Amino acid sequence: MKRLSSEQLLGINKFAVDDEEAHIVLKKELCALCQAKPCTRACPAALYTLKEGDISFDYAGCLECGTCRVICPQKGAINWQYPRGGFGIIFRYG
Repeated sequence: MKRLSSEQLLGINKFAVDDEEAHIVLKKELCALCQAKPCTRACPAALYTLKEGDISFDYAGCLECGTCRVICPQKGAINWQYPRGGFGIIFRYG
């Protein structure tokens, strides 16, 4: 069996996105105070990106690992919880 790369494995996963209730909400005014922005490097799904100095984020591809909430130095900047029942990641391989 051929070994798949991380990008290939992530591409196999499916997501049931909850458009009514986001399971991660950023307080961008608190994110703006953060100089290091470790979430842009630590998120395994690369959901946090910097655009013109501001954090851009999309919870739709979240792997539900909680790394962002653990690594964030700005208390209260990331409101993270597991998605409601029936929503979130659906692992299809591995």
